[in-house]
Amino acid sequence: MTLKKAASVILFLFISTGCSSQQELPEQETNPDAEESTPEENQAPENPQASSNNRRDDAALSVQTIASNLDVPWSIQTYEGEFYVTERNGTIAHIDENDSIERQQLSLNEDVAAQGEGGLLGFQLAPDFGDSQRAYIYHTYEQNHSLANRIVSITLENGTWHEEEILLEDIPGARIHNGGRLKIGPDDRLYATAGDAGTENQAQQLENLGGSILRMTLDGDIPEDNPIADSYIYSYGHRNPQGISWNEEGVLFSSEHGSSAHDEINQIKPGKNYGWPDITGDESQDGMRPPLSHSGNDTWAPSGTAFDGTNDFYVTGLRGTQLMRFHVEEETMEVVYSGEGRLRDVLIAGDSMYVVTNNRDGRGNPDEEDDQLLKLEHFEEHVE
Repeated sequence: MTLKKAASVILFLFISTGCSSQQELPEQETNPDAEESTPEENQAPENPQASSNNRRDDAALSVQTIASNLDVPWSIQTYEGEFYVTERNGTIAHIDENDSIERQQLSLNEDVAAQGEGGLLGFQLAPDFGDSQRAYIYHTYEQNHSLANRIVSITLENGTWHEEEILLEDIPGARIHNGGRLKIGPDDRLYATAGDAGTENQAQQLENLGGSILRMTLDGDIPEDNPIADSYIYSYGHRNPQGISWNEEGVLFSSEHGSSAHDEINQIKPGKNYGWPDITGDESQDGMRPPLSHSGNDTWAPSGTAFDGTNDFYVTGLRGTQLMRFHVEEETMEVVYSGEGRLRDVLIAGDSMYVVTNNRDGRGNPDEEDDQLLKLEHFEEHVE
């Protein structure tokens, strides 16, 4: 058994014992107003396993394609065996139990602006979705000839999602660094990641929502117990966080894109400053928290995350074109799955893990079936 196969077997043993019209970007997307853009997001993958000629070479996994030809999927949610996947250009792909795709439209007061890394990003079903048909989205929109982001609640009726209530608007936006992840925490609060929108210093400005992790009620109010009075900001000093998840003890962790490598895994504590742009990697400064782990001179371009029942933190990689597992206690990172190119989000449901590819976002090497929702399961390896 190869090391790669062994790692994949370990991954799914952990899960089974512990468990939950395409618009491509140019390959060299840049922002002339930013000092530097994200190299992991702005270049085609160098990893040869991202090539469409090297797909599905991990024989230790059962890899099932649930849906193909998705339009740059961003966030996965599941309900009663069906899936809802946001597509960056502004639709929600509903995938039923027969793996049939229905593209559901959005009826919003502000159109989705799918420019650069922006568009329809985060998605979270309401806890009472079965009764209310309500969900929450994070999307980019145009405002006064510039880009911003907003969080709204939406309800599903006759195959169309209608805007219900604005929770928060005017979150800084740009063609890069929009953050965009939405999740409801174990405290029944809604959390959102906001990028620095290519303007580094605003991550240190508490009067600005850019470069922060936000926390609000499900009605969009500022909780009274937020760490900064009268502010949505839960933590700050972030560059472009795109993943948040809680372990079984309710501790929040995040994934974050670094400026030039030095991508981060952070344990998030309320009200704390995570240092961007003043510190990166192993640097330190009074009042700023260094990451639990970082990629050094390598690039992960980490995005969606999930915890399993063993307290391990799974992270998808875009530029890194792989699924990684961060061992929280040992603070070590390992690759557990690769070969499908750019990975945007991960979901653990029951004994299975689901990932979506992002090979058609203008920076990957897509094949004719991309992008895809994949189901990964461990199976008994046959030895002849």
